[in-house]
Amino acid sequence: MTLRIDLTGTPPRHIRFAVSPLAELTAMLHVLAAPDHHPQLAGWAAGARAALRPDLAERLQEAEFLWRSSRADFLVPARPRATLAEELDEVDLIDDERYVRSALVTTCGSNRLTHAGRSALTDPVVRADALGRAQARGAAQEAFAERLLTDPAAVRARIRETLEQCATAFFDRAWPGIAARLAQDVRTKQDLMRRQGLGAAMAAVSTAITVAEDGRSLVLDKLQDNTAEAGPAGVTFLPSVFGHPHLVAVNAVGWQPVVHYPVGEAEHPEPVPLEAVRLRLDALAHPVRLRLVRSLARGPHTTGELARAWDLTDPEVSRHLAVLRRAGLLTTRRQGRYVHYALDLATTTSLGADLLAAVLR
Repeated sequence: MTLRIDLTGTPPRHIRFAVSPLAELTAMLHVLAAPDHHPQLAGWAAGARAALRPDLAERLQEAEFLWRSSRADFLVPARPRATLAEELDEVDLIDDERYVRSALVTTCGSNRLTHAGRSALTDPVVRADALGRAQARGAAQEAFAERLLTDPAAVRARIRETLEQCATAFFDRAWPGIAARLAQDVRTKQDLMRRQGLGAAMAAVSTAITVAEDGRSLVLDKLQDNTAEAGPAGVTFLPSVFGHPHLVAVNAVGWQPVVHYPVGEAEHPEPVPLEAVRLRLDALAHPVRLRLVRSLARGPHTTGELARAWDLTDPEVSRHLAVLRRAGLLTTRRQGRYVHYALDLATTTSLGADLLAAVLR
């Protein structure tokens, strides 16, 4: 499962890093809507929710589909501005058709809402399909989609007012410090790309992003299998303090590609690649290897000791240990002519958290 961003025809100077107030506010709203995704921010989320006025909390709940499981494309700008107000002004310039289509994708949980270019605003069949998809996700989603399709101007105005009230309630106080951290990350990434090239910059952004061998595209480890064209307009990378562990990518047709990535911190390391997690789960799924792991969890063993303990041959044990080693689940220590194997307890302990972080990304 990969998202490919085609860089054909993209000038290197249009692979840009920038800071977006709107994207960061949206990341904060996602934390409030899905705190279980962000246990490291539980304290902040609890304090922020407790300080919300009841009417603002209600507003956030009625529109949370725009940022809860994914982000509406218009909330992650490709051309960031210096202030939240300027970015909201840019959102106001988007026509109703693009705005509504983007909002329906997150509200209905599907990007297959257009029928050969037909519009949910004007075509009864497409409208009914959108409402049916929203209804399947809950009464609140259905009500929001109904209001959006009936009076998009009123819904758009209310969403902007909600975001402005969030700015007053908590964002404006936090933003200067956050902006400074994001600006530093932008400078670091730009300098890295200038000195060492695109591959080094992407490696620093996320282990989930690689440059294709021909250098003509970026490959992101994402849920969807899709290709987005950067073209002459390029691709924008936006750092986020509140984004961990998510790597958000705007890639819909008609929208310039944007990648909203978490700023790396020692206490929030880069999520383990999903492929590495899969290897570990596969290694542990075999009943013989699971027996060996139970022995190794109790202390180091040699191949011969494991073979005798489980009535196996040395070659059989060696083959299974090789699989566990490739998955990164074992440590080794040589004593003379013997190699002692032990279970890597830290890696094994973090497997559940690694799996969750990898699939949430």
